[in-house]
Amino acid sequence: METFICVFVYRSIMKSFNQYFLDKEYERVEKLGDKLAEVDPLIDWEAFRHIIHDMYDNRSGRGGRPNIDEIVMMKMLVLQQWHGLSDPELERQATDRISFRKFLGFPKTIPDRSTVWSFRERLTETGKDKEIWDELQRQLNAKGLKVKKGVMQDATFITTDPGHKKADEPRGPEAKTRRSKDGKWAKKGVKSYYGYKLHTKTDMDYGLIRRLETTPANVHDGQIDLSEEGEVAYRDRGYAFAPCAGYNASMKRAVRGHPLNIREKMRNHRIARKRSAWERPYAVIKNIFNAGHTLLTTTIRQHTKNIFSCFNYNLHQLATLQKNTS
Repeated sequence: METFICVFVYRSIMKSFNQYFLDKEYERVEKLGDKLAEVDPLIDWEAFRHIIHDMYDNRSGRGGRPNIDEIVMMKMLVLQQWHGLSDPELERQATDRISFRKFLGFPKTIPDRSTVWSFRERLTETGKDKEIWDELQRQLNAKGLKVKKGVMQDATFITTDPGHKKADEPRGPEAKTRRSKDGKWAKKGVKSYYGYKLHTKTDMDYGLIRRLETTPANVHDGQIDLSEEGEVAYRDRGYAFAPCAGYNASMKRAVRGHPLNIREKMRNHRIARKRSAWERPYAVIKNIFNAGHTLLTTTIRQHTKNIFSCFNYNLHQLATLQKNTS
């Protein structure tokens, strides 16, 4: 009994020493500025635990719970999208960087690349990625950040590698190359893009992304309506003739034989000015999170990645809003 107590006390002391040295090491990083430390307290991470926990069932063939804490696993995906890392590079940097380990809560074990891949796949297969997104929206609304003035819908290309297969070779589930399953070609102006399209709805009050959808690149913007009843939806000319569940504030587009009159031009100008104030999301997602290009081969996997890119953008925007109000 005495031996057990001695071992327990020794381990407690060593754990306290380890934590002390980790905290001291992190202090130097904190002085230089740590964006992850800024966004970490902005949401309730524990609220996501039951969503992830429900993916696992010890009594079925789906497998038991992972040995890694559920929130650590979710934060690993946040880190991955925040820094545009592959699974192997995520494992390496989460092991090496003190700011990453601080964000994860200094876990005893850093998930390896295969654990991260399996976790992300299970999120996709079970639809839990969408439940995580819905919980984030619930928390935003609970903070009083509800949509008031209206929303802005837009879309952007997420490119991927087309591969070198001939045009008449299969690109669906039968495709042999890993790079050309769901991606499609699309043209905007004189430039062609291959891959997917991220459609988002951003609120005009706080610049937060509220809804998103992922499609192959050749799906026209106007085929996706993210607006809801009661919302004023500001959209560009690409949505001019598209349906709208909310109040349609899409810009008008001239057609052959029917040029825009002065009132329609003035209306377009007013809508363009409103939209320009909140056109940050794609710049942040592509330039800060490096998520404008992907190696994923299917739309459903890309959608999970887009969810975490938009999740991170909302964290980034929350930090900005907090600074502006403090």
